[in-house]
Amino acid sequence: MSDLPAPHHVDAPFLKIENITVRRNRTNVLKDVNLTIRRGEFVGMVGPNGGGKSTLVQTILGLLKCQSGRVSILGQAPLSKGVFGKVAWVSQAAAHLPKNVRLTVRELVSLGLLSHTNWFLPVLSSSHKVSEAIQLVGLEDCIDMDVNRLSGGQRQRAIIAKALASEAEFLLLDEPLVGMDRASRSSLLKLLDGFCHDQNKTILMISHDVAAMRQTAHRLVYLEETIRFDGPPPNFPSLEELASLRGIEDVHGGHHYDHAAEHCGGGEHPSPQSVWPTKEEE
Repeated sequence: MSDLPAPHHVDAPFLKIENITVRRNRTNVLKDVNLTIRRGEFVGMVGPNGGGKSTLVQTILGLLKCQSGRVSILGQAPLSKGVFGKVAWVSQAAAHLPKNVRLTVRELVSLGLLSHTNWFLPVLSSSHKVSEAIQLVGLEDCIDMDVNRLSGGQRQRAIIAKALASEAEFLLLDEPLVGMDRASRSSLLKLLDGFCHDQNKTILMISHDVAAMRQTAHRLVYLEETIRFDGPPPNFPSLEELASLRGIEDVHGGHHYDHAAEHCGGGEHPSPQSVWPTKEEE
C-alpha cells in the first residue's frame, strides 16, 4: 500500500469550513459554522454588524484560531506553505490610502508581486503580470496616474488588480462597493463575475448591499453567529422570513397597518413591498 498522499481532486472544495466555533472576549462570535465553496464560485455573504462576517474572514486567513472545528483551503490549513499566495484579502480600508502617499497605479499593483522571498529584489521581470492585471480591471489609461487622483471605483479596481498581480486564486473582498456610485458598482460586479467565469477565480465577498449581491453572486450566505441561509439568490428570504430566522417577533401582532394609520394621521397606506426584486423586475 502506497504512503504517498492522495492527489487533490479537481472537484474538491476550494474552501471547506467544518463546524467551527470562534470566541472573542469570551463570547461565541461564530458557532457551528459550516460552509463549502468550490473553485469558480462567486459567493456573497451578508448579515448584520457584529454578526461574525469579519471574524470569519480572519479565521479563513488564519489570523484567528477556532475553538473547535476546522478550516481548510485546497485541503490544507490556512497558513500552510501550500496555501501561500493562493489567497488575496482586499479589506474595506485598502482603497483609502493616506493623502501623503504618492504611488502610481503601476507602482501600487506591483506591490502585489512582493512576498517574503523577494522583498528586497526587483520585480521588473514580472512587469507583464502587472500590465495584465491592470488591463483586466480596465485601468490601462490610468497606469501612470497618482492613485489619489482616481475615483473611488477606480481605486477599488486598482486594489483588486494588486491582488490579481499576485496570481491569487481566491479573492476575499470586504465591502468593496462602499463609496462607489451606481455605475462603478455595476461595472465592478460585472468584472468580478467575469473573473469567476473567464479566469476561474473563486470569490467570497462581504457586502451590506443585498440587492447588488442578489443580482450578481452565484450563492448568497446569511451569517449571524451561524449560517442561517445558504442558497441561490432568488431564494433569499423576505424581510418577514429573515426576521423569523433571526428570532425577531412581530411586536404589533400583525397590526402594522393599524398602527401606521394611527401614527401617520390616518388615511390609507399602501401595502408593503418586498425589498428583494421579483423575477419580473430582474
